[in-house]
Amino acid sequence: MEGIRIVNKNVGLYEDIIYLQIFGYVDTTTSLELVQHFKSLMGKDEYQFVVDMSGVNYVSSAGWGVFVGEIKDIRENGGDIKIVHMTPEVYDVFEMLEFNRILRVFDSVAEAINEFDFIRGFDLTQTPVKELPLEEKTAGNAIPFAEVQMIQKPGDEKRWERSQTNPQYLPLSEKIKSIIIQNPLIGFWQIKKQLKTEKYGKDKIGYWKLRNMLKEMSLDTKERRMRFYRSR
Repeated sequence: MEGIRIVNKNVGLYEDIIYLQIFGYVDTTTSLELVQHFKSLMGKDEYQFVVDMSGVNYVSSAGWGVFVGEIKDIRENGGDIKIVHMTPEVYDVFEMLEFNRILRVFDSVAEAINEFDFIRGFDLTQTPVKELPLEEKTAGNAIPFAEVQMIQKPGDEKRWERSQTNPQYLPLSEKIKSIIIQNPLIGFWQIKKQLKTEKYGKDKIGYWKLRNMLKEMSLDTKERRMRFYRSR
């Protein structure tokens, strides 16, 4: 192991979002450096963070404590921490320690950045979008926000009502479809989280099984989920 390395750059419509890449591992010995990095950025009035953890192979409870410890101040200043690209192993610990109740997880950097910009009321259909980090350019996960604005259509309420008829008794594939019908922009981790709720019978499904099911159902990208939603 080589400890921890942290790299950040400004991204988003107005380049006021910090894209933070972490490499290595985060535990008691390396978490101090991560805390100092957050404090330094917050001292410059930076409070919007997209944290890419694709290069992280281990996070201890102390490591997750860094994020939880800073999130209160960040949110009080109108910001947030959005986490992307966790490995299945890292996510399992994250979920087991129930940090998913505090921190939000996204499927892609594009999705996390878009939400920051969209919730602030920026019109992403009119303003040129800054380039995404290189590794995101070919991901194809982001949905144009022109489509987001068209989601609500006459008859949606009836469609959602039909999808909510005893969903916990549906086959797993139908539960997934029901979740997507209610929110076609939902990401992979949010689908997994919804399946574990009482509403859907507290179904626990592994990372790879869900990935494979979505692929077999042709619902493995947001574009495909949107097409499915529109076809209903």
